[in-house]
Amino acid sequence: MGVETDTETNTDTGTDDTYCETPGPIAPDPSGGAAEGPPYAECVLCREPTEFPESTKGATLCPVCAWQEAGRTACSG
Repeated sequence: MGVETDTETNTDTGTDDTYCETPGPIAPDPSGGAAEGPPYAECVLCREPTEFPESTKGATLCPVCAWQEAGRTACSG
C-alpha cells in the first residue's frame, strides 16, 4: 500500500532477475552406452544389458524391468 517497485529491475526488493532463468542445455555424458567392465548379463525380459556380470546365477533383470516387476508383484494382493 503505497510502496512502489520497479518491476523490471526489482530494485525495491533487491532481487536479481536472473534467479529464475532457465539454464542452458546440459551436455550428454560422452561415454554413452553401457559402462566399461566385465561382460554384463542380458535381461531375461527385454534382453538389455543389466548391471550384473554374466556369471550371475538366476534370472537377471535390467533396472527398468526390475522396477516394473516389483510394481506388478506389490499390487497383485
